[in-house]
Amino acid sequence: MHYEACPNLLDTLAQIKAHGMKAGVAINPATDVSVLTPFIKEIDLVCVMSVYPGFGGQKFIEPTYEKVKALKQIITQAHTNTLIEIDGGVDMNNAAALVKAGADILVAGTTVFKAANPIAMIASLKQA
Repeated sequence: MHYEACPNLLDTLAQIKAHGMKAGVAINPATDVSVLTPFIKEIDLVCVMSVYPGFGGQKFIEPTYEKVKALKQIITQAHTNTLIEIDGGVDMNNAAALVKAGADILVAGTTVFKAANPIAMIASLKQA
């Protein structure tokens, strides 16, 4: 669910967990990662939006690197295994730096699907 669209995140996370499922929370580029600190032990995955939701092909928002580092610190301090996913503008120019910053999962839609050889692009991203 998107943090910004969920008026009672803790209750929603509890409902998801009560059904034996894992819970993921997405945050928009303007949202500070610190808002997740009180809930981080209940979150299995944080999707950090590195573009504004709506359409593919947008330019990657550069402050995402620092946001990922800050989120990784929150996760480490909480001694949890929450994964960090990056969605938006991921390409060969930023994939390695995102992983270095602490990202576990990269979503590279346009980069893959507009590539001349999508399979080769996926392989290249995995090597980055």
